[in-house]
Amino acid sequence: MDVTLTAWTLTVVGLCALIAVDFLIGGRKPHEVSLKEAGTWSAVWIALAALFGMGVWWLGGAQSAGEFYAGFITEKSLSVDNLFVFVLIMAKFSVPSIYQQRVLMVGVLIALVLRAVFIAAGAAMISAFSWIFFIFGGFLIWTAWKLVQDARAEHEEEAYEENRLLKLVERKVPSTDVYHGTKLFIRENGRRLMTPMLIVMLAIGTTDVLFALDSIPAIFGLTKDPYIVFTANAFALMGLRQLYFLIGGLLKKLVHLSYGLSVILGFIGVKLVLHALHESGVHVPEIGIPFSLGVICAVLAVTTVTSLVASRRQAAEEADEKSTTSGPGPS
Repeated sequence: MDVTLTAWTLTVVGLCALIAVDFLIGGRKPHEVSLKEAGTWSAVWIALAALFGMGVWWLGGAQSAGEFYAGFITEKSLSVDNLFVFVLIMAKFSVPSIYQQRVLMVGVLIALVLRAVFIAAGAAMISAFSWIFFIFGGFLIWTAWKLVQDARAEHEEEAYEENRLLKLVERKVPSTDVYHGTKLFIRENGRRLMTPMLIVMLAIGTTDVLFALDSIPAIFGLTKDPYIVFTANAFALMGLRQLYFLIGGLLKKLVHLSYGLSVILGFIGVKLVLHALHESGVHVPEIGIPFSLGVICAVLAVTTVTSLVASRRQAAEEADEKSTTSGPGPS
């Protein structure tokens, strides 16, 4: 797509306006988010993404729209994996339920800004070095293999480890262990102290950067258009807060999610390598966007179904084992 500076400006302003409306309606007053509220807003963000994709179709054609939808679905599915870590972060910092949506809102905004930097850097590398696709493709294939290895390893108890940046901030900036509403800083005995609210926001935002290391190359494997890459990421991230509350209780049931994501990342990695070979003059088949979109949707559908079946079977086995262990009661 040939996107002008005016279109970029209007897009960013429009996204900021949507974020402001989301905050004013649902995030201004701290409260526990109900399933109804989370479901409604999740549907709203998905509908907005669908409408934006139709706008891309109108302005840039079916190819650009297909790239946006494929990128959005990929980023959305990869963002679900982020939620596992977000749950661990919330537990580690003992975030009260009424403040969790504020934490996620600011954390996601930090992540969006940092991802924009990653996208700009990725677009610059692609325009300057065509061989970067070999790097991206190889990295995604390695990440896919690593996901399978991690999924096969059995971890009885997972724990969140703070990244170096967060540890540096906590070490250099005086802080308090007590939450003071949504305040980020307080004054206590004449000292300005950072509250856990700011620390956990930074944890959410900076941790997402680690996920961007595979999600950004993945979407560049579907489109080389920085505008589509940015907007697909933006719509996927902005609905992440509501998705956290909507499917938080279902996360443990998605036992095959890592396998599904590994297949998607591996597939896109192969697509990138084939594209790089094609650009280098090697006659190899290239994978089109319609086929890519079909593969991504099919993998996610199969993964979800098999996860729910496996979770239901495991729950039934645990129930049978429990009833067998307890034995009959006294007569």
